[in-house]
Amino acid sequence: MESTAKRLRFHTKELLEVVSRGEEVVITLRGKPYARLVPYSKKQSKQKNELFGIWKDNEKVANVEEFVRGLRKRRR
Repeated sequence: MESTAKRLRFHTKELLEVVSRGEEVVITLRGKPYARLVPYSKKQSKQKNELFGIWKDNEKVANVEEFVRGLRKRRR
C-alpha cells in the first residue's frame, strides 16, 4: 500500500492498523518513495556481537569480547 506523508501525518492510527495486519506501507513525499512502515519483528535484530564491513573477515577479531578487552587494557 502507498500513502503520502500528509496522510501519514493526519491518519497515523489507520496506517498503523494496516501495518499491524501484516501489510507494508510505502510513504511517498512529493510522489517519490521516502520510507516504509513494516510490522515490527524481533527476529530482524542483529545477533549479539555480529561483525560487518572490514571487520567481518578479520581473523584477529574472531572473538569480539576478547579483542575489545585487549584494546581497553592498552589504554591504561
